[in-house]
Amino acid sequence: MLPKTPKSGFWKFVKTSAKVLFVIEAVCFAGSYAVYHRMNTNREFRQYINQNCPSLLDYYYKLGEFLGSSKLRELDATIWRAQDTKRE
Repeated sequence: MLPKTPKSGFWKFVKTSAKVLFVIEAVCFAGSYAVYHRMNTNREFRQYINQNCPSLLDYYYKLGEFLGSSKLRELDATIWRAQDTKRE
């Protein structure tokens, strides 16, 4: 009979790290999809993002233009300008 040898701590660390990394990636993917979905369906949220993090909104518009002929950037700008003139 072969003698039992203890498992290496290194392989246990690698397996645990891989599981943790997979969970972190899944959570990040779900979060990014949730933000994308909210940006895609809510103009007020896009305006909030435009005021606080315009580079993120620019990437959103670029993705929409890359995937199809999206005129959402111009539509949002027109609506926001109209809202600003009503407030003044």
